[in-house]
Amino acid sequence: MTDKLIIFDTTLRDGEQSPGASMTREEKLRIARQLERMRVDVIEAGFAASSNGDFEAVKAIAAAIKDSTVCSLARANDRDISRAAEALAGSQRARIHTFIATSELHMEKKLRMTREQVLEQATLAVRFARNLCGDIEFSPEDGYRSDIDFLARVCEAVIKEGAGTINIPDTVGYGIPELYGDFIRRLREKVPNSDQVIWSVHCHNDLGMAVANSLAGVMIGGARQIECTINGLGERAGNCSLEEVVMAVKTRRDYFGLDVGIDATQIVPASRLVSQTTGFVVQPNKAVVGANAFAHASGIHQDGVLKARDTYEIMRAEDVGWAANKIVLGKLSGRNAFKARLQELGIQLESEAEVNAAFVRFKDLADRKNEIFDEDILALVMDESVTAEQEHFRLLSLSQRSETGERPHAAIVFSVGQQEHSVESDGNGPVDATLRAIESVVASGAEMLLYSVNAITSGSTESQGEVTVRLQHAGRIVNGVGADPDIVVASAKAYLSALNKLQSKVERVAAQG
Repeated sequence: MTDKLIIFDTTLRDGEQSPGASMTREEKLRIARQLERMRVDVIEAGFAASSNGDFEAVKAIAAAIKDSTVCSLARANDRDISRAAEALAGSQRARIHTFIATSELHMEKKLRMTREQVLEQATLAVRFARNLCGDIEFSPEDGYRSDIDFLARVCEAVIKEGAGTINIPDTVGYGIPELYGDFIRRLREKVPNSDQVIWSVHCHNDLGMAVANSLAGVMIGGARQIECTINGLGERAGNCSLEEVVMAVKTRRDYFGLDVGIDATQIVPASRLVSQTTGFVVQPNKAVVGANAFAHASGIHQDGVLKARDTYEIMRAEDVGWAANKIVLGKLSGRNAFKARLQELGIQLESEAEVNAAFVRFKDLADRKNEIFDEDILALVMDESVTAEQEHFRLLSLSQRSETGERPHAAIVFSVGQQEHSVESDGNGPVDATLRAIESVVASGAEMLLYSVNAITSGSTESQGEVTVRLQHAGRIVNGVGADPDIVVASAKAYLSALNKLQSKVERVAAQG
């Protein structure tokens, strides 16, 4: 007999806390559908009380997702918990995840509360939540740095109030695998009613050990839920990577002896979707989902793989979704074939008008590119997901001139609200000239933190370029993403996308780290 390991994905909540990674309701819904297709057990859809936008996103996901449990985070107070319950009302399987800090450092410096006050608030919060929802998870924030005897008292109390899952976060990535696993084991031994709940781990990657710590929490500590994100997305150095945990357990089943319900063939599509949505490019040497994960440059390695693949590969590329993803569509393809492919990719556009607009863009791309890949389709739909009515800044046309020995020049036409602007500028290069032209009108005052270019598909110079621009203004950090076969056009789109996000004033409440 084997145990089931529950995969709790928090890409849409903890992952979204990465600077600039915030997503729209439509983007979150698209990712949630992919997570459901991947058969994730629990999807933490957001922090409903943090903003009206997050509330609406959790509500939409709760109504759309049928096969996975949908969860919302809530601080240990009645307002947050009520808001979470309201957002989750349409879910077939809902979970409220409430938390309060239990380490001496957090209680004294952040909460300014005594141990007894924290214990009481945790108890009351779980009691209140349990009356609104049948599935309650409790997390003691900074649990790993908490006094184990006090933490055991808190866990015992919330279990008595009806918590079904106890999650012990390593909030700041301080853990070492053996020590963290042993901490979970000793804590479970100290809690008299520990056998009444599922124990969970939530590890951050500040020392690069989030996956190792999570697996130690399972094998040494006896936890049976791992909280993780696609691509390890998350604030600071990120979170435990879903793809690494899942493939470790599947590949080394001889050691772990655990079942996971994940459809691994959906891992790479999920990775690409999250990367293209957030603008956080996956490093080439990233385990499982990096572009080089199954590439062999060494002649000795290549020879070995050709003779017997398992000489250097412990996983098959196709097992995680690296199978050829070419879509046989071109400029002669019809609207129905395009729409069918959107459905296969799990993309549901809100209206026929959006489908038509995406199809027009697809035909335009097919005229410029011989082969259209799934990633190209995702990119153009991302571009189309914000309708013209919602865009404050919108690119209309662009021309640029670059010649050796001459200063590059760009002329751009774009709209700001209802007003159209036509401007020109010189620059150090065509991209610089284009962005200078935009700024001559907008005068945003934003600081550019990142400019990166990534090929959406490999193997050809006709691949679309995906540009990510990260801007910071007045304490807010946003990512803008743009895609086009012309890098300069993609750069303009990305910059205007970032400006649109800066222009959209969304107030958010900080959540658990």
